[in-house]
Amino acid sequence: MKPNNPFLISGYYSPDYFCDREQETKTIVDALHNGRNITLIAPRRIGKTGLIKHVFHQLHKLQENTVTLYMDIYPTQTLGEFVRLLANTVLGQLDSVPQKALSRITQFIKSCRPVFTFDEVTGIPKVILEHLSPSAEEATLKEIFDYLKSSDKHCYIAIDEFQQITEYPEKGIEALLRSYIQFIPNVNFIFAGSQQHVMQEMFLFAKKPFYQSTQILSINPIDQEKYYQFANSFFEKQGRPLSPSIFDTLYTQFGGHTWYIQVILNRIYGYSGTIDTSMLRYAIEQIIAESAYTYENLLNAYPIGYTKLLKAIATEKCVKAINSGDFIAKYNLKAASSVNSALKKLIKNELIYKSPDGYIIYDRFMAEWLNKQVF
Repeated sequence: MKPNNPFLISGYYSPDYFCDREQETKTIVDALHNGRNITLIAPRRIGKTGLIKHVFHQLHKLQENTVTLYMDIYPTQTLGEFVRLLANTVLGQLDSVPQKALSRITQFIKSCRPVFTFDEVTGIPKVILEHLSPSAEEATLKEIFDYLKSSDKHCYIAIDEFQQITEYPEKGIEALLRSYIQFIPNVNFIFAGSQQHVMQEMFLFAKKPFYQSTQILSINPIDQEKYYQFANSFFEKQGRPLSPSIFDTLYTQFGGHTWYIQVILNRIYGYSGTIDTSMLRYAIEQIIAESAYTYENLLNAYPIGYTKLLKAIATEKCVKAINSGDFIAKYNLKAASSVNSALKKLIKNELIYKSPDGYIIYDRFMAEWLNKQVF
């Protein structure tokens, strides 16, 4: 069954609904297939997850007896939560026969008592580590990697928002993971992350455990012309062609940022009538209006100086010399030291992102909303 709307804003369906990324896909598939781990760095919502799922699709076509697993560790706060998520993602997935899976899990997981449930369709066990004590976390982690290593299947594991491990209170997590990962020949990893400076420090600084252990790849916005051809092909089938000028306005306004463009195209596809600038404007206004309450509550948690800085960046769209006297004076901000203090906090909380061109508002829809506010 095909999706009702071809402009997907979550998940992955098939290559027919995936735009371009041909070179990135080739690079990642080639690296993984030849035993190299990949570090994938890109801002949130640029299309990392879709690319990973697309790569997994290609790997299954390329190699039989392959297992592909994806885990997003952004919600995890401790090593224990990471171990539980890893167990839930991995255990039972490398064995096609349920009885064998159950036997192998109990063979390897000795440090705690796993709780088993079973998938109603496949019968494959699902594992929950309900009673994992802090003293058993490292032992259980080793047991999970031993389980992976013992499999006769080749496995590819994507760990999204990998920089989150640097926030765990436990010390030495990077070294601990590296000590296991480097000795599993049948498992290759994609370490994906959105905080560029943290990911670069993890993989490019000589004193870090993961230094030079992976092939690094950063992804940029999809080429505008390829994206236009992809989008217009679906509107053409509706009998409602999308003009290049309308798409150019949309692509430029949101800096080619995939998720935001997909959200708007998804809305427009669901409308009827000729696609013109008024329809594009209406779609954007509707989306922003739906999030206005959330944005208001979010900003209420910050001092006025922080919100003024956000408003200033939103107005400029991109700010390179954020400490310049001209910028500070233009928007009546406080001293450079105050701007730096606010900037550090807002970057950490992912409200501001430092792109190669300068500082931008992370949420492009929030930037549009900020432009209309008065502080």
